[in-house]
Amino acid sequence: MVMAEPFSMSATELAVVAPDATRADVAAAVARARELGCGSVCVPPTLVAAAFSFLEGDATPRLTTLAGFPSGKHVSLIKASEARWAVQQGAAEVAVVVDLAAAKAQGSSALISELMTVREAIPHPVMLTVIAESAALTEPELRAVVTASVKVGADCIATSTGFHPSGGASVEAVRIIADQLRELRAERSVWIKASGFAGDQQQAVDIIEAGATVISGAGLDGLT
Repeated sequence: MVMAEPFSMSATELAVVAPDATRADVAAAVARARELGCGSVCVPPTLVAAAFSFLEGDATPRLTTLAGFPSGKHVSLIKASEARWAVQQGAAEVAVVVDLAAAKAQGSSALISELMTVREAIPHPVMLTVIAESAALTEPELRAVVTASVKVGADCIATSTGFHPSGGASVEAVRIIADQLRELRAERSVWIKASGFAGDQQQAVDIIEAGATVISGAGLDGLT
């Protein structure tokens, strides 16, 4: 068996996004993320202020939250308001879930319009991540989401929420996203987040070699 090469835990994100997550869970996650050396910690919008206080002003791990999570079936202005509010509470990155119907309606302006509304609500230097729910999309649909994300100035594209029945992060989805970013000459400016990850070190190495910049998961126990 070929053993996985070591990789940096700074390329990981510890996600605490369960519906029943509490302040205590967030406090434990921040402590665990610091212990592991994670690059970021992701919490629900209602717990951003708590996470910010537990971080005590530290920029690392980066504080990430969500908008339109997990279904994406929210009005664009609601997603934008949720994102703006989270940044005001201390979030440095907001990951917005796309409306799958808009993502599947190739040629429609709905997806671009939605993402632009959120981007305008949280301008740089706040990071905007677009969650594509890749396992529920065809390859052309996924590529279209990547293209739309680049057009609106997104900083990162994530593979999944981890809540959709179609599945989470996959090597193939990361490869498609990476290939489309190369086509758009955006591979150096836009990250890829393998979200909903649940695997071991070898699987992490495989997904990073496919093009992932960040691995995000609820436990990350298989990586330690």
